[in-house]
Amino acid sequence: MNGSETHGARPVVVGANHRSSSLGLRDRLFVEDSGVPGFLALLRDAGLGEAVLLSTCDRVEVQALHDNPKAAAQAVREVMAAHAGMDPAELDGHLYTHADERAVEHVFCVAASLDSQVVGEPQVLGQVKAGHRMARDAGLVGPGLESLMQAAYGAAKRVRTETAIGERPVSIAAAAVDLAGDVHGNLAPAGALLIGVGDMGHLVAEHLIAAGLGRLSVTHPLESRAQTLARTLDCHRVAYDQRAEAMIDADVVICALGRRDYAMTVDMVQAAVKARRRRPMFLVDVAVPGDVEPAVNRIDEAFVYDLNDLEQIVSNSLASRESEAETGRRIVAAEVVAFGRDRATRAAVPTIRMLRDRAAEIRDQVLAEAGDDPERATRMLIKRLLHEPTAKLRDAAGGAPGELEALERAVRTLFDLDEPADEIGSKEEET
Repeated sequence: MNGSETHGARPVVVGANHRSSSLGLRDRLFVEDSGVPGFLALLRDAGLGEAVLLSTCDRVEVQALHDNPKAAAQAVREVMAAHAGMDPAELDGHLYTHADERAVEHVFCVAASLDSQVVGEPQVLGQVKAGHRMARDAGLVGPGLESLMQAAYGAAKRVRTETAIGERPVSIAAAAVDLAGDVHGNLAPAGALLIGVGDMGHLVAEHLIAAGLGRLSVTHPLESRAQTLARTLDCHRVAYDQRAEAMIDADVVICALGRRDYAMTVDMVQAAVKARRRRPMFLVDVAVPGDVEPAVNRIDEAFVYDLNDLEQIVSNSLASRESEAETGRRIVAAEVVAFGRDRATRAAVPTIRMLRDRAAEIRDQVLAEAGDDPERATRMLIKRLLHEPTAKLRDAAGGAPGELEALERAVRTLFDLDEPADEIGSKEEET
């Protein structure tokens, strides 16, 4: 099987994603970063000269160029099966295959995060670029695939700048961080208190730290649990019976205890707000049952959001992203058309160059034969330039049905022969 360096190299994509396959299958297909060079080497050995591997929790796919997409798809399928320790037949119905324009559209949509499990995920583009870089390092990115990847990045940039697809949070933790930023602005000087060790509280705390939170303290009724949590999050620990005092320095309080009695009462919050000289507090109650006494909502300086509030924000964000995604898909469609047009133009360059070289060769011959007689040179040039096209038209008259008509259409298009001669002359006089 020939590689993709040929003139007729065509885009092809083979892979498994969250829609086509189970998580268990994707886990078997998954390629660790350390295994990518070996996987790419197997693709090269299978005859693919240009290929990028994208391996994430949501998808494992190969984006490639090849002059025979069907053969390339089969080769990728066999390499994937071998990597997963499976028979290729076991992948039937679990892999998708796209070629030509559909493959280009898919590559663009992946880069723009329009094909993700969560539309608009910002990390997807970075994953694509990492896969592209590793393929380039392995010598599997030629001019054709490089052009495709750069066009995909351009499409992704347009989607990001011309839509609001990535502006709203799509997880409860991300929503909590956005709300904390709305209340306090820059989180670098802010402090937070985490009450309890619930998974969601832990996740919110990690997201706050990633967003630049200045300091974090943790507490739990069981001292051993508090110590473990403090080591895990590398932060301060306070005694559970001192949580009211700790709230005074807490701009954000995360409640994740989930006991029958309230971990945070209205009296505690009122006292903390008074001691904070009315500086606002943002309280995230992700416990079930809730940790914050409902009456706290009546305190002006306390902004309380529970799981229902956060889930509603996420639901609205997902709906908004899907709406923006429709605009994004229209942008991608336009970019696919532009890429195809540009690719076709580049494909025609060698033929155009040969045509110009041939015309220059005939011109040089004519000038050498005609000497200083410009009229003779002009007649000879016209005759020789048109000799082969005229002969082909005559031969086609006795050829296969439709051959003459096809050549006539091509000649009329190439030489703009559909206009009357007098109009052509008028045009030339004006120029």
